[in-house]
Amino acid sequence: MRLNVRRLHFIGPILLLSLESPALAQSARPPRLCTAPEYRQFDFWVGQWEVHTPDGNRAGSNRIQPILNGCVLQESWTGAGGSNGTSYNVYDQTRQRWHQTWVDDQGSLLQLDGTFRDGRMKLEGETRDSSGGRVLQRITWEQTAPKNVRQLWEVSSDGGTSWKVVFDGRYVKQ
Repeated sequence: MRLNVRRLHFIGPILLLSLESPALAQSARPPRLCTAPEYRQFDFWVGQWEVHTPDGNRAGSNRIQPILNGCVLQESWTGAGGSNGTSYNVYDQTRQRWHQTWVDDQGSLLQLDGTFRDGRMKLEGETRDSSGGRVLQRITWEQTAPKNVRQLWEVSSDGGTSWKVVFDGRYVKQ
């Protein structure tokens, strides 16, 4: 096979010009992901927050920020007593559910799944206590007023018959 050099000199600049064309560049861009309305359901939690307990004691501070092109919300918690933790929150479109993975500097791992309904994000999961018993975890977030969010964390050791409040955080946006 013989290569026609003159033809390459002619085709080369045309290829370069076509690659620089705005119309071609736009059509070559991948579609924007995470644009369905479900991905915005937890956006009321985005921000820098001071968190208090119902009796007014400072519980800590929390920063919730969108990452990875807005597909994930990252939580960065600093407790008043010095504890630290982070979570990643994502809408799983294939399961049509929200998922949270929480980890902290105490070695805790909590994985929750759930939905946004009636103005509340409710995520649930299961852990084990020190004797291996099943413990249900349930955390609910709701915007109670502009710049205010309540996070209620409850646990059940009897299969969901009764629930005990572990944390009741009142978030105020900074």
